[in-house]
Amino acid sequence: MRRCIAPVFSLLSLASAHGAVTSYTISGTKYPGYQGFSPASSPPTIQRQWPNYDPIMTVTDPKMTCNGGTSAALSAPVSAGANVTAHWAQWTHAQGPVMVWLYDCQGAPFSACDGSAERWVKIDQLGLWGSQLNSENWGTAIVLAQLAWTSIIPYNIRPGNYLIRHELLALHQENTPQFYPECAQIVISGDGDAYPPAELNFKIPAYASQSDPGVTVCHLLH
Repeated sequence: MRRCIAPVFSLLSLASAHGAVTSYTISGTKYPGYQGFSPASSPPTIQRQWPNYDPIMTVTDPKMTCNGGTSAALSAPVSAGANVTAHWAQWTHAQGPVMVWLYDCQGAPFSACDGSAERWVKIDQLGLWGSQLNSENWGTAIVLAQLAWTSIIPYNIRPGNYLIRHELLALHQENTPQFYPECAQIVISGDGDAYPPAELNFKIPAYASQSDPGVTVCHLLH
């Protein structure tokens, strides 16, 4: 039997339907997201509508950007340095990383901000700690336990319209990564003027290759 490569999350860090962010708490205010397959019955939201909450199976799928979502009806104000919490109604897997990304719309309205440029920057992540892939020492195990993930907006980031993208990568099936990304629209305020340099800006889809050891992994032998 072959041995496996331990995952590396330096860049990031069959299917059932269970992976969508369903609401957000931003600076203490709760914002609903889309619920199931009935967006018409969901209230106006800051979240970009997703067509379903099945996993995306390849890093090059166009849905990787915002799970197929386009411009949302609302946006949420948030101060630099404040918390953003994503909530899931359901999550079932304990192996895989959690990643949170920002995309600067560079002054464009949200209706014209599609996330297609090489401007995605990662502001938060948690992958594997330790060496055992089959353990529950993973970021997604925290989501499994809490159905929530809280990140801090960088305190010195320049203000403006941004997309915030939460991504769960489920690695519970050998060589079968399952991606669950969602995007929401936020308006960051503050006095900062910083943004990560070009080498830390990525394009989504394809921020990593399908063969990256942090994407396609097999389970370590017991």
